[in-house]
Parts: sequence; structure tokens; C-alpha cells
Amino acid sequence: MELLEAIRRRKTTNTPFRPDRVSDEHKRLLIEAASRAPSHFNSQPWRFILIEDKARIHQIADIAGDAMKQLMNEGAFVARYRRYFRFSTEESMAAGNGIYVDNLPSVLRPMVKLIFSEQVGTMLSRLGVSNILGHDQRRIVRDAPLLMAIALDKQEYKPGELSGLYASITLGAVIQTLWLVTTALDMGMQFISTPLEVPESKARLVTLLKIPDDYELVAMFRMGYKDPAAARNTIDWTSNQRKHFAELARYNDWDTPLPEEMASARSLLWEGHEMPNQP
Repeated sequence: MELLEAIRRRKTTNTPFRPDRVSDEHKRLLIEAASRAPSHFNSQPWRFILIEDKARIHQIADIAGDAMKQLMNEGAFVARYRRYFRFSTEESMAAGNGIYVDNLPSVLRPMVKLIFSEQVGTMLSRLGVSNILGHDQRRIVRDAPLLMAIALDKQEYKPGELSGLYASITLGAVIQTLWLVTTALDMGMQFISTPLEVPESKARLVTLLKIPDDYELVAMFRMGYKDPAAARNTIDWTSNQRKHFAELARYNDWDTPLPEEMASARSLLWEGHEMPNQP
């Protein structure tokens, strides 16, 4: 696939994958392509764990589901991400970012704003939202044919220090490379983020994956070949909208907008293609 086409098509896959095993050639391509990411002094601080063992995947799924349910029951998930929730296409397009919560059981739709408000408390549990999200997280991880964990060398990854910043930059380059390669292979990819947000859950993953003390588990993903017929999660969202070029960039300094000729230059990325302007 041509590079710009992969960039246009790249998106998070929220739905289940086909059950087919990811080929060894494709797994090797993912790692070798990721290893081409730039790193400070060519330090290459990343290591990857490819997980296909079903028993281990099921354990990770249980940890992920439990973590999601805990975060929702405690209100931590909503408190942390509330500013990114959108509840209509109009709101999503006006903001240009965030996630549009568009797929809900009919009984919950009239109270969607209340569900994702700051005053959640035990209400999420009483309405069954925590159970739904925990179940969906467990199921979608459990059925993935491939999980990937990324760990960073603690000699480089030192949060709060300059080397930690550089390690985070190279991690971002690695992840974007993985996303573009999976797109080119007609594969899907999604963060498994919630267990890394709960210290006890992260510790369980570190033990399960036998990550050594001199490496830090920093990211996990589920991967697989896309299934066009896959049903969406019970509670789900979309996030295609993007802020416009002229809003994202400034000229020479923060206070100066782009010159009109630059702001109106033709888009080499989207020319001849429909630009996503709504979730």
C-alpha cells in the first residue's frame, strides 16, 4: 500500500478480528519495520513480546476486563477522559477532536450525558455500564489472535528526565510505524490501555509476561486481520474527526496564523479523497 493511502486509512479497530492466526512473515515485518523508528543515539530502547498462547491471552483479557470495571466503578476513567467525550456529530465536528459515543443500548441513550458526567459514583455500576464495558473489554482481548507488549529499557526511559522524553518520542514513532504497517496488511490494531492505568493490574501483567526489572512495560495492543462483518461493542464510539490544518499550525511564532496562501494550499493527502470531517 502506498504510504499516503496507509495514513489516510489508519484508524483504531474497536471491533473483533478474524480468528485467523497472524502469519509469521507479518509478525516479523511488524517488528523489523518498528525497529526502523528513530531513537536517541540509536539506543533502540524497545523490546517486543508477541503473545499467541491462548491461556495467557485469556489471563490478560481477565486483567483488562477487571481493570476497566474498576476504573468505571471508581469514576477514574470518566474523571480522566471526560473532556474528550462527545455526544452528537455537531459537538464532535465543532471540537474537532475527542470520541463520539454513538453506540449505546437504547435504554441508556436518554441518559448518556449523565452516564459520562463527573458525578458518576456507583451509578455506573447500578446501570450496568461498568459490567458492559468490562465484559466487552474482556471479550475483545480474549478473542484476539495476537497481542503485543512493548517494554522500554529503564536506562533510557526515566520519566521526568531528558532521556525519558527521548524514549517517549521513539515509542511514539514505533507505535505509528506499527499502525501504518498493520493498515497496509489489512490488519487492525487497538490499545489495551486500561490495565496499565491500574497499578495492581499492571503488576499482574509484568509478572505474567516475566518482564525483567530493568525494563518498563509501557504499552499493549491487540492485533489481527480485520473482519468487515464484525459487530460493534455494546457501548462504542468513533473518532474520525480531525482539526483543520490552519488550526493545528502557526507561522514563525505562536501568535502568527498561517499565511492565506499556505492555509489554502491544495492538500496532497486528501486531494481526490473524501476528508473525514465528522466522527
